[in-house]
Amino acid sequence: MEMRQQNSAVVLKTGASMVHSETNGNQYLTLRLGEEEYAIDILRVQEIRSYEEPTRMVNAPTFVKGVINLRGVIVPVVDLRLKLELRTVSYSEFTVVIILNLHGTVIGAVVDAVSDVVTLNATSIKPAPQFEAAIDSRFVTGLVNIGERMIIVMDVLALLSGAEIGMATRA
Repeated sequence: MEMRQQNSAVVLKTGASMVHSETNGNQYLTLRLGEEEYAIDILRVQEIRSYEEPTRMVNAPTFVKGVINLRGVIVPVVDLRLKLELRTVSYSEFTVVIILNLHGTVIGAVVDAVSDVVTLNATSIKPAPQFEAAIDSRFVTGLVNIGERMIIVMDVLALLSGAEIGMATRA
């Protein structure tokens, strides 16, 4: 799977198929966690890799699966299902790690699968109802309907900030 910027458009390439969406709003990568579909800002995505078992770190929070060596950079890997306290699902051939760049910090996020790239206007994202739910409302930007799909738009910066995953920040 390859993702690259091309003439103000994002191209998601999976084998022979390609999703191409002109820039007319913000673009989001859609992904699956259990039965739900989520979207994260495409500008934070560095690459998508197949899942490989990371090296476990001592005293890491339970949702931090460990670290991987990504071309000489040690990258912490967070399982988003565990981070969001969702039902644990076994890993499959569709499980991937989305490598994110969050203000210069590189973090891997384990998800069940990635779907496609969608363009969303701010007006199409509706506020999420406030419930005492498993997903902390600080991490949810809103909800959007695309045809029959209900997608939860996530604030990946809030979800995976250094403080949220227990990482010390450098001064």
